[in-house]
Amino acid sequence: MSAATDHTETLVKASWLPLIVVVLTQIQASFAVNALTVSMQGITTELNTPATSVGTAITAGTFAMAAFILLGAKVGAKFGSRRVFQIAVVIHGAAMAAVALSATPAMLFIAQAASGAVIALIAPALVVFIAANFHGQQQAKAIGYLAAAIPGAGVLALLIAGTFASTIGWRYSFALIVVLAVINLLLSFRLKPVAPQKDVKIDWTGALIAAASVILLSFGFSGLNSWGVVLATEDAPFTILGISPAPILIVLGIIGGQVFFTWLRRRKAQGNPQIFDLDVLRTSSEKATTICMAAMLFVGTAANFLIPLYIQIVQGRSSFQTSIAVIPYTLSIFVASTIVATLYKRFPPRQIARVGFVVVALGLILLAFTIRNEWEQVFVILGLITLGLGQGAIVALVFNTLLSAAPKTLAGDVGAWRGLVHNISGSVGIALASVFAVGVLSAMVLSGVAGNATLTDDLKGQVDLNSINFVTNDHLEDVLSTTNATPEQVDAAVALNEEARLRALKISLLALASIAVLAIIPAGRMPNYRPGDLPAELSSGHPASEEELEEADHVDDLDATGHHPFPTPSGNHAAGNHAA
Repeated sequence: MSAATDHTETLVKASWLPLIVVVLTQIQASFAVNALTVSMQGITTELNTPATSVGTAITAGTFAMAAFILLGAKVGAKFGSRRVFQIAVVIHGAAMAAVALSATPAMLFIAQAASGAVIALIAPALVVFIAANFHGQQQAKAIGYLAAAIPGAGVLALLIAGTFASTIGWRYSFALIVVLAVINLLLSFRLKPVAPQKDVKIDWTGALIAAASVILLSFGFSGLNSWGVVLATEDAPFTILGISPAPILIVLGIIGGQVFFTWLRRRKAQGNPQIFDLDVLRTSSEKATTICMAAMLFVGTAANFLIPLYIQIVQGRSSFQTSIAVIPYTLSIFVASTIVATLYKRFPPRQIARVGFVVVALGLILLAFTIRNEWEQVFVILGLITLGLGQGAIVALVFNTLLSAAPKTLAGDVGAWRGLVHNISGSVGIALASVFAVGVLSAMVLSGVAGNATLTDDLKGQVDLNSINFVTNDHLEDVLSTTNATPEQVDAAVALNEEARLRALKISLLALASIAVLAIIPAGRMPNYRPGDLPAELSSGHPASEEELEEADHVDDLDATGHHPFPTPSGNHAAGNHAA
């Protein structure tokens, strides 16, 4: 047996345990968020709280993770990723136990916020584990499995948490997460320790600026629909000269972001430590990869918002029925994330990304032209599967590409950057998709009402046309029952609502498809290397280490035998994920 074959088998044997820990931990983190969503009805009943409180708890966890993830990467580097990971897993398990035992909405809120904060420590550690244990094609596959763990956890949450919530109770879902945390903690002791970088100094000022900017942006975009895009609504917590706080917070967040990057550049020029290493974004290809990542997460998250909106509002189906209906879409993301690594040996990232965005656009266009007021259509399911395949492939690709261009010591920084981009893009995607869809709906309803002779001026005056939103037919009929509308007028209003809703969703899907098409431009700036193209200098400007150069020689050996690793400049890095 050749030396190359022996080395390959060693890597395979060594890869199983880290992969299991990484995937199970990602499932632990992702399952927690999905279980909270699926269990919403039971939580609101037992804790006697409105559904918005559960949404606030979910948002609290997301904001906490996004705000502290850059700090989490540095904490892991300074004190050792395995040690920090173990502490974080224990705290996350305790937070999930607190959720399971929650007696008040405040307890639920605090537990979920603590959960999000410790995920900021877990996410970068997962990246480091992959970077330390996987190489070449195994590394690419590991990244695919990590990316696939999120939709996989979603499917498990739909099935397990949905079943628990309707049978033995929603609390058992979170008790199950506690058990999973214990398993992950025990398995982590068998991982090889990652040496701490004791000389790392934490830039607390940079961490504070980043956290404040992320929180401002998240709250700003999340409040666009309810607080008002420009003028404040009645739901706005405060106003400034009648202006909605949402755009004000967004502007302040953008200014904070500019201050953050200016601060990083100044610290780097002075030779001082930074909370985030700008070498991660040094080259144009790395910046293009980040843009592609943000575009895909924006489109994917917005689609994840619009599809349930279509099923629940247009069709009037329950949350559980909606969960079952989107399983083909979720599974297609899972499948694409795991098998895209097989394409790396034949095509460069640039080409895969371009094709991926074309597939995403085709899936969205197919949905836009085939959705009707019923779900059971072959073309609708086909459109969802097509969208999922393109989305899953791009998500796994950009994770691997961005980290492969950075030195091994920056694995945590790239993982943290990915988590930050994910949360901001997701928040923006949901917010803008909601604002756009509601805006189109309002325009169509107002136009339809103005041109409908059956809907008299007297009836129009009894209905608030300034707060139009997506509502079911039953809800609209309940609203009209409080007026003097005749049965003919009710039928006309329902028909108008159905047509406007459907067209608004179609136009919104086409708008997302346009964004996917535009993303082909930055995709063309992504790396264009192939297997074996391993330069002696990394794209971030750092010279390759002797270990990396030796691995490059081994890559060529593997290429000769037909076993192609992922075509990266360094071959030593992995992309991270987080519990979105």
